[in-house]
Formats: sequence, C-alpha cells, structure tokens
Amino acid sequence: MAAKDRINKAGEAARAAQRNQYLQRLLADEELRGSLITAYGAARSAYGRMTNGKPATQALFEDRKLQKELKQAANALRDASSSLREPPKRRRSGGMGRSLLLLGVAGVLAIALSEGLRSKVLDLLFGAEEEFDYSSTTAPAEPAPAGAPAA
Repeated sequence: MAAKDRINKAGEAARAAQRNQYLQRLLADEELRGSLITAYGAARSAYGRMTNGKPATQALFEDRKLQKELKQAANALRDASSSLREPPKRRRSGGMGRSLLLLGVAGVLAIALSEGLRSKVLDLLFGAEEEFDYSSTTAPAEPAPAGAPAA
C-alpha cells in the first residue's frame, strides 16, 4: 500500500505542476531559464568565495570579484523576475505573408521551367496566337539579262 500512496502523491504533484503558471513559463521561456542559470552560477561562485576561510564581512568589503559575482547574480535575478511579470512573448511564424511569398515564388518558377504553362499564361494575357501561312501575291522579279548594266 505504501507504493500506491507514493504513486498517488507523485501523480498529484505532477498535476499540480501542470497547473502552476510559473513552472509552465519556466519550461516555455528560454530567456527566463538562461537568467536563472546565470543567477545560480554567479551565486554559487560567490558563496564559494565567501566560505574560503576569511570572515564574511571582510570578504564582502574587500573582495572585488565577490562583489562582481553578487552584482551579476542580483542582475540575473532581477531579469528573471521581470520576465516572469511580463506576459509571455508570442512567436510569429510569418503567417499569411510568408505563404503568399512562397506561392508567388513557386508560380514564377513553374512558369519559367514549364514551356506549356508559359504558353498558356501568355495566351491568357495577350490572346491566342494566330498561326497563318504567308503566300505572296506578287510575282517574283525577272532576272536581268546577263550582259546588261546594273541599274
């Protein structure tokens, strides 16, 4: 029975995590995760510098690297908290404009590569091409006599 209780508790915890807006935001927002990871790294490094054997007050006032790491951690936490307060950023996929551009490029390529399609389009734009046979109604000129001067 203890296993069932643990499974039930784990299921409840998972459902609660799915409903938690902050966890959902953390999973979806790459920038938020980056800020939190930066804050954690800087805070961990600062903690290591503070516990190096010197008194904490002396380390805080004299160690410039420690001050820099604490400032970096504070800035990263500020960025993370401000991004949690803002609504999530929506990613645009291009939508209708991208589809129209793709359709236009595909149409131009189809017309350029297909001779049959190109002739159909030209017939639609400029009318059907009339084919005709040319026959001359004039008689050819008689050749000049061989000894006569050219005019």
